[in-house]
Amino acid sequence: MINPSVHGWIEKYFAEVALPYLRDNLTAENWYEELRDTGFIYGHTLQLPGIPPETNNLWSVEERSKIALLYALFAVYQFTTTQQDRLDFTQKASAFYQEMSPVGIGQLWKNLLPATPAQKLESFIDGRVQTNKDIFRKNFSHIVTNALLFVDVLAFRHFLLKGSIPEKYLKRIEETLMGLVSLALRVKGEKTVHDDLLIKLFDASVRYTKFSKINITGIQQLPFEAFKDPLESYYFLDMAALALWNDGKIENEEKYFVYALGEYLQVDDSFTETALAFTHRFISTHRSEMHYFNYSHPVKHFYDQTAQSVIFLIKRNKKRLTKEIRESKELMQLLAQSTQRDLDAEEKKKIKKQLLDVCKTIPSLTIFLLPGGSLLLPLLIKFIPQLLPSAFNENLED
Repeated sequence: MINPSVHGWIEKYFAEVALPYLRDNLTAENWYEELRDTGFIYGHTLQLPGIPPETNNLWSVEERSKIALLYALFAVYQFTTTQQDRLDFTQKASAFYQEMSPVGIGQLWKNLLPATPAQKLESFIDGRVQTNKDIFRKNFSHIVTNALLFVDVLAFRHFLLKGSIPEKYLKRIEETLMGLVSLALRVKGEKTVHDDLLIKLFDASVRYTKFSKINITGIQQLPFEAFKDPLESYYFLDMAALALWNDGKIENEEKYFVYALGEYLQVDDSFTETALAFTHRFISTHRSEMHYFNYSHPVKHFYDQTAQSVIFLIKRNKKRLTKEIRESKELMQLLAQSTQRDLDAEEKKKIKKQLLDVCKTIPSLTIFLLPGGSLLLPLLIKFIPQLLPSAFNENLED
């Protein structure tokens, strides 16, 4: 199985996954709609071509996002160059992220180390799709959503066409997106708490601008003339629809705004109608799973996200974790006693220490050893009865 958290996953992906070949008559509109069907445009990928549906459950949210970004980048490479040279793709994608990313001492050191283009690309994607490697020292930037990852895809297309990223392109497209979202929220007849949360969402997701600096009162003020690619226009429409839908509905006046935007962007009404219908259908169906619709407070959200990752890691390492716990007799006794009485402070301290010792033997669970990681131990303790049901049932033999 492909494991996006282990080095070499990109080469394994290309070796094992049967990627779709682009049709000769594929238009920008059809290509975009097919990519949108995966959920990537909304930062919530459901399914990727060539990947068995049951595999999705074996990956964490971050791992699925990594594969989705790789797929989207390779898809736009095929669509733009009409080629499917995987080595050329990884070389160009690595060069793209090298130009896109500021070169600090850490990145400079990475560049000096020998690595294949695929290994370099893995490093860039890992940095772009943030993972919970250090759950408290990590910057809150980019943790709220991956809804803006398509900006990378658009910038990569420009890189492929022109050999470099246009000057200030990333800053300009983020400012345009923020202005568009701000304008869409002004159109809404009834303001809700979701509007403020959406602003916080985008403000935490951008890298080159600040939402608070955006003050747009009309479509004409947005610099759409700088964006000639139809893919950019389609994405602007979907983000406007997303902003208007965040309270669960789109009123007639709001629909009029989206159609007016589509006309201004010279997009056919049929595409605008499809965009509205798809946004409504997709988000209505998957809202409860989409993190930015359940966003409340950055710290709480971050903890909830981390908790999901921890539970996923516990399940993935279930057999080894069970074996290690069973081999610690004192830990087993204390855990069993905890189901019958309240443990004293010293006993709780012993459980904590011994569980951390167990986690040291399992590389994937060293997250508990990071600064602040011990605060997540209750998640592991809560999960132990599922790992060791016989230890808590006197009618079953150990």
